[in-house]
Amino acid sequence: MRETQTIAPAEIDRQLALCDEIRARLDQTPGPKHAYVDTYGCQQNEADSERLRGYLARMGYAFSDTEEGADLVLLNTCAVREHAEQRVFGNVGALSHTKRRHPGQLIVVCGCMARQEHVAERLRRSFPYVDLVFGPQLLWKFPELLLQKLTTGKRVFAAGDEPGAVAEGIPVVRQDRVRAWVSVMYGCNNFCTYCIVPYVRGRERSRRPEDILAEVRTLADAGCKEITLLGQNVNSYGKDLDLDVDFAWLLEQIDAVEGDFLVRFMTSHPKDASERLFDVMARCDKIAPALHLPFQSGSDRVLRAMNRRYDREHYLGLVRALRARIPDIVLTSDVIVGFPGETQEDFEQTLSLIEEVGYDALFTFIFSPRRGTPAEKLDDPMPKEQKSANFQRLVQRQNEISAQKHAAYVGRTLRCLVDGVGHDGKLSARTAGGRLVHLDGPEEVIGTYRAVRITGSSTWALFGDLADEG
Repeated sequence: MRETQTIAPAEIDRQLALCDEIRARLDQTPGPKHAYVDTYGCQQNEADSERLRGYLARMGYAFSDTEEGADLVLLNTCAVREHAEQRVFGNVGALSHTKRRHPGQLIVVCGCMARQEHVAERLRRSFPYVDLVFGPQLLWKFPELLLQKLTTGKRVFAAGDEPGAVAEGIPVVRQDRVRAWVSVMYGCNNFCTYCIVPYVRGRERSRRPEDILAEVRTLADAGCKEITLLGQNVNSYGKDLDLDVDFAWLLEQIDAVEGDFLVRFMTSHPKDASERLFDVMARCDKIAPALHLPFQSGSDRVLRAMNRRYDREHYLGLVRALRARIPDIVLTSDVIVGFPGETQEDFEQTLSLIEEVGYDALFTFIFSPRRGTPAEKLDDPMPKEQKSANFQRLVQRQNEISAQKHAAYVGRTLRCLVDGVGHDGKLSARTAGGRLVHLDGPEEVIGTYRAVRITGSSTWALFGDLADEG
């Protein structure tokens, strides 16, 4: 077992002092300074961006919602799929125009993409106006790296092979007063053959439970209504600590924290999901009746090729055990279509699994090869046209299942968290199971739990009225 490295508090204090030094430098130039933070990918990246904003605020930056005119532009990138990488490169390319109009603009690229040597080299060679590049393991040193750029005037590339550590005490600027992300661990030990995450985020590292609980208490005291616990595999929490703790135990401790809030978590790996976890979820009032449990493929042969370390029957046994304890559980999952070597028969097994389970929603993807992963080198004979046709079949069937699931909500009155305003001007809310609800009502109810009468549904959402508004 690897010992988790923790950044000493004195080191974080030094970074905060460097923030103050940067602020003093910025104060010597006229006008307020603005930063634009653009986040790609998963919820863990969102949580990382909140800490980067914390550092930037300490440096004296205010935040803008566009890169145009910003004094600093930071792109926190994702490497999980090719489409996300191409979007980043396209947006970095577009920044050449804002840099030309604002020569003093600082451009920072960080996150999972930046950890890959070939990406860092492409940024160095093809985008000479990018000033600073670093991977997620060096997030805690962002002030030091930025000051190096400001002091020397030279580009800084710090995307090397750091093992990763846990750093407490970094300031956080959250964008949502209703909901919050709380990372409980970082990295991954699973090495699924298609996944780049263990290579760019490092091995599993758990935060100490007292630090997690302190953060949850602070959020609860501030009136936060929904807290999502994050980790590449939350079910592995605590295995690297010198403590007799696991994720189910952590949920019990968080459930005991005073306050009116709901707890969600992601992601759970099926190989580590346990009936003890399901028992705790069923027993604890604050744990949402929802689970994201990726299955990826319904074929045992493909699951072995993916190095998932469970089979179809084990997964279905977990679903049965979970629903025996929480009959109304909202179950979501991930699935990859067209993994190298997948046959039509393998795909049909995936389709039959979603029929058997009856998911509330799926996150579906066509296989995207990631440079440096074992799956990149596997033979892949199925034509793209067939993969696309299979993908459309799966999406269509899941949409039908989701529509049926949502239709069953009509006529019920549910306790929902009203969390914002949608693009259509209607309020948005979430059921305890995480289903999206659109409703009319005054904005004053945002940030509160309200009884909502469900009056309609679609494939992707529910529609309702405030039950206590006549």
